[in-house]
Amino acid sequence: MSASLDRALTVLPAARAVPSDIEPWSRSLVRGARDVPALVERGLVAPGDAAALARVIERYGMLVSDYYLGLIDRDDPDCPIRKQALPDLAELAELPGERPDPIGDAAHGQAEVLVHRYPDRALLFPTFRCPMFCRYCFRKVALNDEPIRLRYALDGALDYLRSHPEIREVILTGGDPLMLSDERLGGLLERLTAIGIRRIRIHTRFPVTLPMRVDRALARRLARHRPLYLVTHFNHPRELTAESAAALGHLVDAGISVLNQSVLLRGVNADADVLAALFEGLLDHQVRPYYLHHPDLTVGTGHFRVSLDEGLSISAALRGRLTGLAWPTYVLDIPGGAGKVPVDSHWVRPLDPGVWRLESPIDGRIVRYVDPAVHPAGPGATA
Repeated sequence: MSASLDRALTVLPAARAVPSDIEPWSRSLVRGARDVPALVERGLVAPGDAAALARVIERYGMLVSDYYLGLIDRDDPDCPIRKQALPDLAELAELPGERPDPIGDAAHGQAEVLVHRYPDRALLFPTFRCPMFCRYCFRKVALNDEPIRLRYALDGALDYLRSHPEIREVILTGGDPLMLSDERLGGLLERLTAIGIRRIRIHTRFPVTLPMRVDRALARRLARHRPLYLVTHFNHPRELTAESAAALGHLVDAGISVLNQSVLLRGVNADADVLAALFEGLLDHQVRPYYLHHPDLTVGTGHFRVSLDEGLSISAALRGRLTGLAWPTYVLDIPGGAGKVPVDSHWVRPLDPGVWRLESPIDGRIVRYVDPAVHPAGPGATA
């Protein structure tokens, strides 16, 4: 992140002062909402609800860019953009089996900013900052941690990668890697390429929540490091705007492979017609739907959760009506770090109503998964 943007993000929300030397995308971020009074000021939250919602963001931080706030339908209390972006009192409810680290990043942590779960690839966290704190995020607890000091942590991660030549792919995640300035991001990519990493993947929601960040200059810089794959995170067709189309166009024109992963969310996109419109819309922009994630057992996200049976029903309703290019793999991350599995496969088998047998593709361990959308008082998942 540039020094000028660092300065801007320290400005008190009420001041809304924006340094003149920062880029247009940064201005939208600085003018965004970081607290409940900012939402009241915009007419997005009733004044009488402010005190209760303040308790939510005391526990789980909030940041929404000015751009994404502008996508909210103020006349629709069930607006899918609103549900993803604005705090909800339901986040304060924690169910049995929910976890602060649902997919077990900590169990596979190596060095300070590296997770090595699968043999041939590793996650690298250059930052925990994001252009928006999505209310369903599976790392919503980690996003409240102390900022990553990449300049001090990166050497240890690179040393680990050098000593494990079986790692051929590095996935930049977070947080959002595009929160780094073009220069810092380019430098990171150069260091990864220099140690022999064959493929780089960047997971980012910027094309959705602040698409002006992705301009031609950034796309050209990323293209220098091909094969590089950029994975976006569109959840609803309303997010496919003219601005997001321009961002995706810059990436595609630069020769970057663009994929998308969505999360199946109650009240947002848990509907076959909505998902069909989303996936076909992505294809129109040469973005390949890659994964449809079942919601993780993250604390404070129970109101978004659908059951596995519901997810399978929605997935089945899409098969046959969409081209194979628009067909993502419906996946579940086994709680605790045992890996990702296709839901409609032998890795996932029903035992009893709402109870499933999950088999790890990494080490073969068996996990008993009690679906909290069916059994709210159940234990979640146990080995």
